Amino acid sequence: MRLPPTGRGRLLLSAVLVTAVTAFTATVPLLRDWFDLRVYHGTVDTWVHHGGHIYDYRVPGTAYRFTYPPFAAVSMLPMALLGLRAAIVVTLALNLAALAAVLRLLTGRAWRRHGWYGCVLGACALALFEPLRDTFSFGQVNLLLLALVLADGRLLTSDRARWAGAGIGLAAAIKLTPALFIVLLLLGGRRRAAALATAVAAAATALAACVAPDASRFFWTEAIWDTTRVGRLDYVSNQSLQGVLARLGAEGRPVWAVVVLLVLCVWAVRARRAVVAGDWPGAFALTGLAACLVSPITWVHHLVWLLPSFAVLVRAGYPRIAAGLYAVLCTSVVWLWFDDASGLDGFLGGNTYAWITLGLLLWLPAGQLRAGRPSANRRASATAPAPRPAAAAITPVSGQPGPAGVSSCGETTAATGSRADAGLTRSASSDPTGSTRPAAPKPQSSSARASSYTVNPPPA
Repeated sequence: MRLPPTGRGRLLLSAVLVTAVTAFTATVPLLRDWFDLRVYHGTVDTWVHHGGHIYDYRVPGTAYRFTYPPFAAVSMLPMALLGLRAAIVVTLALNLAALAAVLRLLTGRAWRRHGWYGCVLGACALALFEPLRDTFSFGQVNLLLLALVLADGRLLTSDRARWAGAGIGLAAAIKLTPALFIVLLLLGGRRRAAALATAVAAAATALAACVAPDASRFFWTEAIWDTTRVGRLDYVSNQSLQGVLARLGAEGRPVWAVVVLLVLCVWAVRARRAVVAGDWPGAFALTGLAACLVSPITWVHHLVWLLPSFAVLVRAGYPRIAAGLYAVLCTSVVWLWFDDASGLDGFLGGNTYAWITLGLLLWLPAGQLRAGRPSANRRASATAPAPRPAAAAITPVSGQPGPAGVSSCGETTAATGSRADAGLTRSASSDPTGSTRPAAPKPQSSSARASSYTVNPPPA
């Protein structure tokens, strides 16, 4: 498709796209009716104003209850001061701010090259990305957690590395999945950051135990092991490895444990290679992929953790592959097998997002930075040798790198002038994790449910 070359044509195309995307997001995705946010708000309201227990509240007409660690409920206590509509507005604002932070951490200032037109096209593409639109329409917290984790990734490669780990620890105290990033810090030899993350997570958990001792005791001894509180494992929205196995009828924990162990071994090897090469963004992307695969429940909206992988693909010079996979994740294709995921077509199509996640874990081009750029912990100090008298009259080549070995485009070069790899330069009352299709007759229920993050353009 050829984009309009004139300003007037671009303005017209932008208006059409914004109108179409706005109409879509204001109708189909909002069938979710802020379901998860209603779980959070109802839990806090019952706990604070009615003397109820955190893990006893259920959304009326459903079997859904609060499933996060107690500190998550403690961090949501300000909701007790707000009505549901006000909580929706605040949640939208927080998610928008978190998305802006995530994009800034992943792309740096590269987006400025494309001007207003590129920003409009990018915003429309983001609005169509199913994990993102579901995060907004459910009122989920995944974007906030992703922003906390990526902020730590940026700190690791800056002169403020002593603070790295706090965001990961806080995210792990709110939701267990980000705890895998603490293991990544250990794999990368960042013991101080891992210790800080562990300390923050432990302190937050201890605070929750003081505020809600009974709820803390119940969660850490009972609720944490009960996946039926979240929903059916075989539900098509569950795009984790356990979801794949459940749809095959192999729900036994031993089989799942073996598969998870194999995936974690692959992740550990690849993540270790990435950090040894100085590619922390690639290692963080791999960890997000692994966390989605090994988690017992990975609803579609949890797949916002795939966004760093797309940034890595663009950095490595594979924008078309990134665009193709991104487009698949905009289609809601897995919901074609909502009623029946049996057979070969169900195995392949009903698990499409899980296959994309697994494929990225195996193939993502992470760990390719060391050959082309110096370590993040030391500055480039190479200087051009003094010219010999016999060569004094030779005119320098215009593309010769300067003393620091960095070209004007921000690409690191070797002393010979060769280029390096580019840097990382509903009705909600029935089916809360449902697709953009109309609600199903039954609810999903427990009874049946060192481098930076900047993306630079590839070398010309």
